[in-house]
Amino acid sequence: MDKILVTGGLGFIGSHTVVELQNEGYEVVIIDDLSNSTEKVLDGITAITGKKPIFVKLDLKDKAGVESFFKAHSDVKGVIHFAASKAVGESVEKPLLYYENNINTLVYILKELQKLPSASFIFSSSCTVYGQADELPITENAPVKQAESPYGNTKQIGEEIIRDTCKVSSSIKAIALRYFNPVGAHESVEIGELPIGVPQNLVPFITQTGIGLREQLSVFGDDYPTPDGTCIRDYIHVVDLAKAHVVALKRLLEDKNKENYETFNLGTGKGSSVLEVVGAFERVSGKKLNYKIVGRREGDIISAYADTTKANEELGWKTKLTLDDALRSAWNWEQKVRG
Repeated sequence: MDKILVTGGLGFIGSHTVVELQNEGYEVVIIDDLSNSTEKVLDGITAITGKKPIFVKLDLKDKAGVESFFKAHSDVKGVIHFAASKAVGESVEKPLLYYENNINTLVYILKELQKLPSASFIFSSSCTVYGQADELPITENAPVKQAESPYGNTKQIGEEIIRDTCKVSSSIKAIALRYFNPVGAHESVEIGELPIGVPQNLVPFITQTGIGLREQLSVFGDDYPTPDGTCIRDYIHVVDLAKAHVVALKRLLEDKNKENYETFNLGTGKGSSVLEVVGAFERVSGKKLNYKIVGRREGDIISAYADTTKANEELGWKTKLTLDDALRSAWNWEQKVRG
């Protein structure tokens, strides 16, 4: 079976994708610098799949290190590129860190892939490229707006770099997957989301508050023009998201892509408000969550959820797991980690 490189493969989405790849029989090599993950994740992947992936600890900013990796693994057929810094607030404070880590590393990998006879490349992108969309649900044809943060800008620039490379490269085919809001954990609770420090995302903050690690959840604003006044997002279970990567990769490996560079939205197609997510947590956990409505947070858009028609029809992929499934698995994971 084909050898696939997964960069950032010990992270939240990366580890779940490695599981799905190994379940489909692919040989997986993980590159991770462990800046936002731990080597223990390998044990979780191995426990689920019965197979330990090859792991290479490497900082992808090390250009020579990237070159020597591809010399040693010249039989790599595809790359799923997750490795990137992703905290919006931090990117505003440290823009150069984000541009170096998210852009340079992408360029170094693409340079090596150009040397191969053929290479399939899946890019971990984001719905942040759309900003506050003019129309909902958001289709892939929605305009890419000026980014709200350096992080968002690195995703836009990353897509442009890949698109421009695909125009002139005879070997690289690529798909950019624009995620909405990944949540949840593997049902085995062997792997899940484990943010280092204070969580940047809603669901781990909810579960950490539920277990007592955080005193209170702040809900930023209840005066938005939405049914309950709180922001709306499209929360997709991480296992559904991981499966989409395998489907997209197969599309490229089997030459079923219509163009050398394609984009797909990955979401459920349904928006859920912050208070609806809180309600789902309370429903599946049986716990009352301590939360407080506070002022709006700068940079938050009102509402974003995906039009999934293209992914459903072109990739033949659909989400199967619900928001309750995601919150239940996230809560089970939180209890295991803190237990």
